[in-house]
Amino acid sequence: MSHQKMSLTLLSVLLLLGLFFTPSHSTTFTVRNDCPYTVWAGASPGGGRRLDHGQTWTLNVPQGTKMARIWGRTNCNFDASGRGHCQTGDCGGVLECKGWGVPPNTLAEYALNQFGNKDFFDISLVDGFNIPIEFSPTKPSSQDKCRSIKCDSNVNGQCPDKLKAPGGCNNPCTVFKSDEYCCTKGKCGPTPYSKYFKNKCPDAYSYPQDDPTSTFTCPGGSTDYRVVFCPGGSSYFPLEMFGSESSE
Repeated sequence: MSHQKMSLTLLSVLLLLGLFFTPSHSTTFTVRNDCPYTVWAGASPGGGRRLDHGQTWTLNVPQGTKMARIWGRTNCNFDASGRGHCQTGDCGGVLECKGWGVPPNTLAEYALNQFGNKDFFDISLVDGFNIPIEFSPTKPSSQDKCRSIKCDSNVNGQCPDKLKAPGGCNNPCTVFKSDEYCCTKGKCGPTPYSKYFKNKCPDAYSYPQDDPTSTFTCPGGSTDYRVVFCPGGSSYFPLEMFGSESSE
C-alpha cells in the first residue's frame, strides 16, 4: 500500500472515530445557597458539596439523564474522608452522594431531553420538606411551562403535628406507610396532608400523582437551570439548627 493510500485510510479512520466519540451536549445546573446557614447540597447524578452562605456549585449533566434530583442536606458533620451524617437529606453517610437522600428533604427533580425533545422539571414535597427551594431556567421561554418555580413558605413552622421531624416536615407516606398516602396501588388522590403542602407551595408536587399542576417543561438541549436554597432570603428553619453545624 502506498504512503498516500495509508494516509487516506488513517484519515478515514480518524473521521469515523470522531463520529462515535463526539462529546454530547450537557446541561448546566448552578446550585446556590442563599440561606443564612450552611447547606450541604446533594445531587444524583453529581455527588455532594458543602455550600456556605452565598456559595455556588456548578454541575454539567449529560442530555438524556432522567430520574435526577438536587436537594439540600442540613446539620451535617463529615470527617476528612467525607464520611459522617446529616440530620435531613442524608445520603448513606457520605459527602459525595451515590444515591438519593433520606426524607424529609425538598427536591428539585428533572429529566433532560425526553418526550418531544423537552426537559421536564419539578419541585417535589413527596419526600417532605426541609428547606425552601427555587428551581428555574436561566432563560425562561414562552414555550410550554418554562418558568421559575419555588417553594419558599414556612412549611416547617406550621407542619402538622404527626408529620413533624427533626429539621423538617415529613411526607405522610414516610409516617403512615399506607397506600392512601404512598399511592402504591393504582390511582390515588389528594389527602388533607397533601393539601397542606399544596396550599403552602402551589407549584410543588404534594403527592405522587399530583402531575397536572406540578410538572414543568422547557426546550431540551438549549436550556440551563438554577437551583437556589432559601430564594429571596426565605430562611424558614428550625431555630435549634443554628449553632449546631459542623464542618466536613
